[in-house]
Amino acid sequence: MKIVFIGAGNLSTHLSKAFQNAGFEIVQVYSHTEKSANELAKKLQTQYTTNTDHIAKDASLYIISVSDDAIESLVEKLTFTDGLVVHTAGSVSMDVFAGKLKNYGVLYPLQTFSKLRPVNFSDMPVFIEANTAENLNKLRTIAKAISLKIYDASSEKRMQLHLAAVFGCNFVNHLYHLSAQIAQQAGFDFSVLTPLILETAQKAIVSGTPKEVQTGPAARNDLKVMRKHIEMLASQPEWKKIYAMLSENIRYLHYRKF
Repeated sequence: MKIVFIGAGNLSTHLSKAFQNAGFEIVQVYSHTEKSANELAKKLQTQYTTNTDHIAKDASLYIISVSDDAIESLVEKLTFTDGLVVHTAGSVSMDVFAGKLKNYGVLYPLQTFSKLRPVNFSDMPVFIEANTAENLNKLRTIAKAISLKIYDASSEKRMQLHLAAVFGCNFVNHLYHLSAQIAQQAGFDFSVLTPLILETAQKAIVSGTPKEVQTGPAARNDLKVMRKHIEMLASQPEWKKIYAMLSENIRYLHYRKF
């Protein structure tokens, strides 16, 4: 099967290599930035273009992996008639293709990607959707070549998963950043928090119910400690707001009253 990757960012870099390793032929890479297109094409030993008019027309699958906001305007420029065209976004409806393309769908790997950090697709959840049963079956077969965990998900459910991922990944990572800043103010490296972070994540994963393993002053309703922490954040009003908001939410979840 011939595949064209439209986009050359973090996800395209990992996903294209995964499909290539699974035996698929990556015939072309498109990016509006020549440097990015050229770099990924070299890794895949294939061709590239920066012009949507020059995207190969004979591929079986076109995988659009660009920023969510760029998908709709990019789709307007595509003129494929037969190939299956999918995007990889969690927050964009499949309807972005409706009335513009004949065969389309979504292939959404639920993971965070960095170009230089390897990922294992085999146990990564991949959520798929397509405009026809035939295209869905085709997409399922394709996805199974790289992952053992394939799930059907409507656009609405996929958007909910994306929201869950923002809370569980992006927001949590931002809190890591804040905790690193606070630790550094005390003269310690972020690494001193590593055992705590790993144990917390492991407990949540093993239990399957993060609420049940919640610890800390808010979960204990320890008002004295929380007041002290808020005083310590007086010079960082934004951090103070985050601390107060999260503590209030934890207390509500565990006590349903204040």
